Amino acid sequence: MDQDKRLHRKIPLPMRLSMRSDCPYIAGQTEQRIAVDISLDPHCHDGLARAGFRRVENWVYRPACPNCNACLPWRVNVAAFKASRNMTRILKKNSDLTRSITRPDPTNAHYRLFKAYVTSRHDDGQMARMDHDDFTSMINNSPIETVLVSHYDKNDRLVGSVLADFQSDGLSAVYSFFDTEQAERSMGTYMVLDLFAIAKELSLDWLYLGYFVQGSRKMAYKERFKPAEIFDAGIWKPADDVIRRS
Repeated sequence: MDQDKRLHRKIPLPMRLSMRSDCPYIAGQTEQRIAVDISLDPHCHDGLARAGFRRVENWVYRPACPNCNACLPWRVNVAAFKASRNMTRILKKNSDLTRSITRPDPTNAHYRLFKAYVTSRHDDGQMARMDHDDFTSMINNSPIETVLVSHYDKNDRLVGSVLADFQSDGLSAVYSFFDTEQAERSMGTYMVLDLFAIAKELSLDWLYLGYFVQGSRKMAYKERFKPAEIFDAGIWKPADDVIRRS
């Protein structure tokens, strides 16, 4: 039987297993990840994303924590999603903002907002130690199609920004940061709602929101965005079914 010789010439993707570190979501647990460098084969990204991987710069990763499967990949059906009354109020509160979608080339204003955000929300985390070069690399080092969605007030002041990847089946929210002093805007929720609007405009099927950890306050907001699916045991399943079973 003839075989396609290209199959034998394909270079295996380099994989790494990270060192263990303290889990940021569950007290007393350790975190470990399996990571894949996709810089030599960026076309593999979408398949890995559909298998629950997330991107950071030129790497995609999945948790590989011993004796723990708490991190559940979460995606939302764009066409079926409907904003709640509270979400509709948040959209109205931010109707004065102007959206800008650009290449992932951050400005000094983006860096200042990022530093203020991590200092306020994650001062004890690794990101709080990132300098300007680290931040720029996190934003613009991407081997796939990535955009920076920024929101400005009427005085042209940056109040929030989210890094997002385009996939063949959807949009993936990679990282967001915003002005924490304007709590009345609920910018975190607003920027997710705006990503839904972008995905709908482009007729994309899914909005990928990263990992959900049941019981984690940091991840609780994701349950507000439904109907959702969780990648569990090798397939995507209705989120409510997986959570109910656990």
